Amino acid sequence: MSVGQDSTGVHAPPAAMKATAGVTYTTVDESYFEARRLKRHARVWSLWALGVGAVISGHYSGWNLGLTQGFGSMFFATIIIATMYLGLTFSLAEMSPALPHTGGAYSFARTSMGPWAGYITGIAENIEFVLTPAVIVFFISSYLSAIFGTAPEFQPVYWVLCYALFVGLNIVGVELSFKVTVTVTLMALAVLAFFYVSVLLSGQLDFSRWALNIGPDGAELPSGNGPFLPMGVGGILAALPFAVWLFLAIEQLPLAAEESHDPQRDMPKGIIAGILTLIVSAFLVVFLNTSIAPGAAGLAKSGEPLLDGFRTLFGSDIAKILAAIAVIGLIASFHTIIFAFGRQIYSLSRAGYFPSFLSVTHGNRKTPYVALIAGAVIGLLVMLVIWFSVGAEAGATVIGGTLLNMAVAGAMLAYFMQGMSYIVLKRKFPNLHRPYKSPFGVAGAVICMVIAAVTLYFQLTDPVFQKGVIGVAIYYAIMMAYFLIHGRHKLILSPEEEFALTKGETGYKTY
Repeated sequence: MSVGQDSTGVHAPPAAMKATAGVTYTTVDESYFEARRLKRHARVWSLWALGVGAVISGHYSGWNLGLTQGFGSMFFATIIIATMYLGLTFSLAEMSPALPHTGGAYSFARTSMGPWAGYITGIAENIEFVLTPAVIVFFISSYLSAIFGTAPEFQPVYWVLCYALFVGLNIVGVELSFKVTVTVTLMALAVLAFFYVSVLLSGQLDFSRWALNIGPDGAELPSGNGPFLPMGVGGILAALPFAVWLFLAIEQLPLAAEESHDPQRDMPKGIIAGILTLIVSAFLVVFLNTSIAPGAAGLAKSGEPLLDGFRTLFGSDIAKILAAIAVIGLIASFHTIIFAFGRQIYSLSRAGYFPSFLSVTHGNRKTPYVALIAGAVIGLLVMLVIWFSVGAEAGATVIGGTLLNMAVAGAMLAYFMQGMSYIVLKRKFPNLHRPYKSPFGVAGAVICMVIAAVTLYFQLTDPVFQKGVIGVAIYYAIMMAYFLIHGRHKLILSPEEEFALTKGETGYKTY
């Protein structure tokens, strides 16, 4: 029997816990958690695939927009952002087995800094995980339009079909979900590996000619051999938000803690293996994709840089086949981040921060089907409102630009809060059982926070990014108003809340 549970199976916090930090806990019985059970399935291999699959679409497109600042700027920006993600992921590798709950980032902040910090962190991650698949499915629909020759106006049909298919796969069961994750992740990596080997064997690789074909004024240099940093040091800082796309969403792995057979052993291995895989692939794609035609200047304006690379290597006659191959990476990320927003909404709902009906799981399959459907509907509605209110052409710009920027802004806020959570946990709870300890310690978390803050600042200096940040601020205002007026009085003693209130003294409890 855990803290808050009496002999009748009623979960009620002790009197001292009923009101703290301006929040109030409500009493629930065992049937509440019985309707919200998850099923354990994942091991190291599945966790690795979940992390890599969530990110891999960023190696297919998105990162290349940073090349407007020149190859050198993008190269150094990738080093800086990779350093940030190393600090983040090794911190997560320590925190996630110590707090093995589905709440992930919200749980870390809740335990270390209280319910308000937990909610603020949860909202930041919610923005990232709900909007990122919306951006990805937009790119998927663009590829499908090219494959099947459909008009731009038909794209919303692809969105609906993709959401229906992959939300359905996630609802059917965690076993199927992880099998699909492993399969599409391996396929996506195989496509990238084939591209890397093809570039190296093609005889077309010419770094000076193609990667350095941007001049100090931003103009294309027909013969290449331009400066490594055409925009100076400022170009590196301006490229930071685009380098994020090479690693964005690896941090979702802790959300699978309650569906992992042994999170204390497997979670650190999965996270570390995932980030190392992504770092290798990120530098390969930045270097090799840029070192063949059309080079940095051409890729900086491309919506499909990997496909452009395939066209250079194999010609345009097989464009539809190449597009079908390239869409695999997008599908991998779309499927895995749907998994993430389902668990993220589920955990906040189970604890009462979101309406509790959102955390109900399927009776037989034990998947958070309500949360999955809700996240998909919100992402789809945002896209449809934009598309039909401003038109197809302008809508494509907003979805592919502003929504992407909102997702990155949400991620930077979440990273900052997770770095802070790590530092506070180390200082407030030095004796907390930690099956794994980050070799970077507090320094890694501090570096992560600093780089995240700098990246967010440079989002604010870009007019396109400003719209995204403003959108994030509006969403925060609405959600904070909900919590202040209603949500803070409806909290429930979920595993994350119980652990936070008892400071780990009673061990772990999964309902």
